[in-house]
Amino acid sequence: MEMNGTPAVHGYQMPAEWETHSQCWMGWPERPDNWRDNAVHGQRVFAKVATAISKFEPVTVCASAAQWDNARNQLPKNIRVIEMSMNDSWFRDTGPTIVVNKSTSSSGTQVQKVAGIDWNFNSWGGVEDGCYSDWSLDLFVARKILDTERLPRFPHSMILEGGSIHVDGEGTCLTTEECLLNKNRNPHLTKEQIEDELKAYLGVRKIIWLPCGLYGDDDTNGHIDNMCCFVKPGVVLLSWTDDETDPQYERSVEALSVLSNTTDAKGRNLQVIKLHVPGPLYMTDEEAAGLAKDGEAKPRLAGTRLAASYVNFYIANGGIITPQFGDKKWDDEAVRVLSQAFPNHEVVRIEGAREIVLGGGNIHCITQQQPAIPTSVAKQDS
Repeated sequence: MEMNGTPAVHGYQMPAEWETHSQCWMGWPERPDNWRDNAVHGQRVFAKVATAISKFEPVTVCASAAQWDNARNQLPKNIRVIEMSMNDSWFRDTGPTIVVNKSTSSSGTQVQKVAGIDWNFNSWGGVEDGCYSDWSLDLFVARKILDTERLPRFPHSMILEGGSIHVDGEGTCLTTEECLLNKNRNPHLTKEQIEDELKAYLGVRKIIWLPCGLYGDDDTNGHIDNMCCFVKPGVVLLSWTDDETDPQYERSVEALSVLSNTTDAKGRNLQVIKLHVPGPLYMTDEEAAGLAKDGEAKPRLAGTRLAASYVNFYIANGGIITPQFGDKKWDDEAVRVLSQAFPNHEVVRIEGAREIVLGGGNIHCITQQQPAIPTSVAKQDS
């Protein structure tokens, strides 16, 4: 069902990611020009992520017709696998942004409490700057998910990926100028106009703009989900490095300055928790050699610095699914910091997450939460 008007007008808002989910959506990787050795390694790690999340909440994995049987065989039986065509498997960016309605009608009940935003998508930059030249199948991923779940759909012509926004559920949105103000997204919109659209569709009141995302995150032009995220209202995690010679250092210091000199939508000063990046890590000759070079996707070259960040984790119902990169010092430190930041969650390590980074993202990028019907509303409606 297509909705007229904006989500905010209808009483919807994007909830924080730590609010209860009804399930998690993921795609299944296969394109050989982005996932080395015909995606064998990537699929193994995707299966690890899906399995870990499924211990906390239901998971649906979408796979192409050619890959459905392979995905079904690699995934536990408790994970639903459905057939869906796609150009690649980054469901944070091609899937819908799910919003919820916590209000009640005059009669005390309201039928549709969960809906989805179907943003426009251009492969992270269009024909000239995008990650692959054909994204025609990805344009329908959000709509197919919403149709499958029979959820109302708010279509939007603005190009926006889910990894470029992060909300606290209380009126504040984090994003980066590097991404949302990039000329390869919405050059016809001013910063103020983009803010207005975020407020109208996410139900937020304040946008906090960091200048840049993570160093080396060229595929997404600096998505916020590699750089900074909310832990709870008033508290954020920031990708950090202590190495002043690392190009990431300047970006982190600049972001810290912005975060330390602003308030959220409720006027709170922000507490910043530093989460050190691994490495630096670089693509090896062997990894680069495993990629098909057919000209359809942006080439991935040996020696390229990987956009690896521990901020790119998934918050499940009671679990934190976090990437591990084989850098013992910083892997262990990330688990320590996340365990303290989320004391009521179990931190689950995903070893070998480097394989996802080789494709251009990480655990948060390949997942999309579907919020549950708000508890207060469910009780009122029952």
